[in-house]
Amino acid sequence: MALNRKSVRYFYWMAVAFLKKNAQPILISFLAGVIGVITVVSLSPYFVELMTKKKEIVGIAGSYRINQVPEEILSKISNSLVFVNEKGEIIPLLAESWEQLDNGKEYRFYLKNDLTWGDGTEFTSADISYSFKDVTIEKPDDSVIVFKLTKPLPIFPTYLTQYVVKYPLQGVAGLYSVERVKSKFGYIQEIHLTPNRPGYPIYIYKFYDTETKLINAYKLGEITQMKTTSKNIADLFVNWNNTTIEKTVDYTQLLTLFFNMNNPLLQEKDVRKAIAQSISREMMEDLGEPAYGPVPPTSWAYNTQLRQLQYNPDVAKKVLEKYQSGTESAKLTISTFYDYLRTADQIKESLDSIGLNTDVKIFSSRNGSDFDMLLAFWKVPQDPDQYFYWHSTQKTGNISNYKNVRIDKLLEDGRNTLDQNQRKEIYDTFQKLIADDLPAYFLYYPYVYTISRK
Repeated sequence: MALNRKSVRYFYWMAVAFLKKNAQPILISFLAGVIGVITVVSLSPYFVELMTKKKEIVGIAGSYRINQVPEEILSKISNSLVFVNEKGEIIPLLAESWEQLDNGKEYRFYLKNDLTWGDGTEFTSADISYSFKDVTIEKPDDSVIVFKLTKPLPIFPTYLTQYVVKYPLQGVAGLYSVERVKSKFGYIQEIHLTPNRPGYPIYIYKFYDTETKLINAYKLGEITQMKTTSKNIADLFVNWNNTTIEKTVDYTQLLTLFFNMNNPLLQEKDVRKAIAQSISREMMEDLGEPAYGPVPPTSWAYNTQLRQLQYNPDVAKKVLEKYQSGTESAKLTISTFYDYLRTADQIKESLDSIGLNTDVKIFSSRNGSDFDMLLAFWKVPQDPDQYFYWHSTQKTGNISNYKNVRIDKLLEDGRNTLDQNQRKEIYDTFQKLIADDLPAYFLYYPYVYTISRK
């Protein structure tokens, strides 16, 4: 027993000596452990959220510079001064309100308070950059921007729907902020977006200069999502068990065959109609939704009563025989871009079959309006005002060199009133006349296939 008591005393004094010698490190370690446990418990929800947050890696085909970012990305990181909804109503976004002054020749916009860029800096009127012909822009203070027009334009606010962005890539009050941009030789390779609100996924956009590289990236698992307008590409993944394919229609793009109205043969309305009647829409049924006029069916101004020109190559051939007599050597060229060569070749075959001598060539923008027929997509404006594209005074947008005094008057009246009922009547007539006169033959709105991993 005595031996046991000595042993206890021995270990006791050893422990006391150890604690005296190491009290400070032990206390620090203990406190650090307590703080560590508290920190882990407090931050664990954030770590869990970070580890489990959904991440979308989206592939995009094409070469883009920092000032050419796709709208899909811009719509996530920023807003515009106003937004025009499907009913044609103008909704303020970055603007709190606006007023019309000087009999409609001045528009004064008041910005919302406490807006910041994605990097946290204050957003002011000085940051807004617009460029309009015949419009003077003034910024009397940080929260006001004034547009002064040379003549009244009641629909002017509809032109302020572009996203406000500053270099290199910062938006205002967006759902996402740009975390990182990776580029090479001036072209974007990756854009990383982080959500500004809980519950939204992280987005990483990767860019590939060709569609072939985009397809391979999806096959290799580099991306989780990609979009294409090609059904053949979408069909490659139909049987992939871990992949879903969603088919939608892009109503902002319209494939159109434009006629150059300066060409003597194409000045004849019957010839333009015969060309349209020789083109079967069935050969394009996998490419997009048929279009019968220049205003998309999603618009409040869409005319549902437009007459559809029927496919009738026999009648078309007889018409062309009449107009081509004595001019058998006449030849028309279909100009287009590389991506639409297949469709252009199909149209050429249709025209050749009715006796119209045609060829196809790649169009260069340097040629301007130097074409007989031009097959191309054009961006359909959200508002039905298409003054820029069809009014006879518009040398840049009116690539068909189209002149029609009734169309001119309708386009002028349509943009000079805000009354939607009046505008609907005006644009109904506009669509009817232009579909009948055929300065261009409207073909289809492209299908878009979104290919995603489950």
